[in-house]
Amino acid sequence: MSEPRRERSTEAFFGRRSGKALRPMQRSIRDELLPLLKLDLNTPASADLRSLFTAEVETVRMEIGFGGGEHLLHEASRCPKSGFIGVEPFVNSMAKLVVDLHENPLQNIRLYDDDATQVLDWLPAASLDGIDLFYPDPWPKKKHWKRRFVSQKNLDRFARVLKSGSRFRFASDIDTYVNWTLQHCRAHEEFDWQAETSADWHTPYEAWPGTRYEQKAHREGRIGAYLTFLRR
Repeated sequence: MSEPRRERSTEAFFGRRSGKALRPMQRSIRDELLPLLKLDLNTPASADLRSLFTAEVETVRMEIGFGGGEHLLHEASRCPKSGFIGVEPFVNSMAKLVVDLHENPLQNIRLYDDDATQVLDWLPAASLDGIDLFYPDPWPKKKHWKRRFVSQKNLDRFARVLKSGSRFRFASDIDTYVNWTLQHCRAHEEFDWQAETSADWHTPYEAWPGTRYEQKAHREGRIGAYLTFLRR
């Protein structure tokens, strides 16, 4: 049986919500665990986001569109003193991550399975210590560029919720999207690009685990770019 189609009340998410029907075990674990981990945007966000987590954390970061969850799980395991908000509207990707968390529980992850702009608008100002956006849908056709997540409006959202001195990190293997992001961030008064040589954006981030999308890009001969922007 296919997943039920959900009504979309989003601003920035485009594309499919689901792929193959979930296996019964996946669906059961998802239905049991996701409600416990999902952010409740119907209640006001705490001024101190650390209270969202059962673990004692010192910082809070957000990953938008975590895909297979490789990076999110790696970072949450590597940095137990950081809380992580993972956002992924694709049903199958969320189910995969929740099953992984069922098998290897972590207390410093919260999730949201809809449009990331809803979370960004819910969060208090200057509440995040970092935002990651890795290998997002590039929308390669020019007529679809307006669908790209990096935009003036979303950079305004990032600037509002990021603390001064925190980082927005962006990775992609699509040159046009890398250039698009550079142009938008360099034109935004609240972000500074942290790079001096080409090695700075061709070198993966510290302890980078790789992702399945990155592996696909390498198989197809594309090289990733890793951009870091500092919130002023």
